[in-house]
Amino acid sequence: MLRKVVFSSCVVLGAAIGLGAQGQDFTKVEIKTTRVAGNFYALEGSGGAIGVLAGPDGVLMVDSQFAPLTEKIVAAIKQISDGRIRYLINTHQHPDHTGGNDNLAKMGVTIFSRDELRAGLATRSPGGAPAPGTLPVITYRGAMTFHMNGEDVQLIPAPAAHTDGDTMVYFPNANVIMTGDYYRSVGYPNIDRANGGSLKGLLAAFDLTIERAAPTTKIIPGHGAMVDETAVMAHRDMVIAIRDRVAALIRQGKTQAEVIAAKPQADYDAKVPQPGTTGERFVMQLYAELGGK
Repeated sequence: MLRKVVFSSCVVLGAAIGLGAQGQDFTKVEIKTTRVAGNFYALEGSGGAIGVLAGPDGVLMVDSQFAPLTEKIVAAIKQISDGRIRYLINTHQHPDHTGGNDNLAKMGVTIFSRDELRAGLATRSPGGAPAPGTLPVITYRGAMTFHMNGEDVQLIPAPAAHTDGDTMVYFPNANVIMTGDYYRSVGYPNIDRANGGSLKGLLAAFDLTIERAAPTTKIIPGHGAMVDETAVMAHRDMVIAIRDRVAALIRQGKTQAEVIAAKPQADYDAKVPQPGTTGERFVMQLYAELGGK
């Protein structure tokens, strides 16, 4: 049974970029709920976008944001559904998407992820060994499908894109795709090379999203406003254009500092929402990906 919910007036998800949100006062964060389609909802707080599929079979979540927000997130979900939270899917390993794992595991939630994501949490967690419940208990290499609440939720690997453990989550009946952080509608892309991300995988993930989406599909990025497939196409084309400019500068023998100073992304700065310093970071990542010295 669904309860009456007060929804936010605009669909803007996970406004914080990157991991800087860890230093904020979480007591001031409010969780906003948006009904995206049918029994699928999006939650905005601090960190990555959260998806919620509600119904008689219980609740399926996508990503968990930061640990201090779990109580607020659970309270928001209880306003959507009387069912218990049964499953949590992690789109990638960063703590603004996985920080609440341990809290939810203690509530009996079963966590799913790519094999690589679990390994990343186990071996690359800052501060030493991860909390016991942080690691997903069910992992997969190929695609996986959840049949619940009238949906056939598809977990589709996006290998070596933002990280080495990315998953695209597709809700065909709701006509919604969640990308995690391989696509963000704010700032420039982030190829997390230290955690297995790659330019080749990033471009393949964009193509995967575009191929799966229809013109009416709602695409929820890891951070930023909900978009359609045309926005992902434009994002992909921007990445290719900047890549080609950086490659040309490398062929000219330019150093990393010289490539950054040339600002190959400059004409996109006015088009990218909240570019901040992510343009320079992306150029540095491209320089490394393309074999710059």
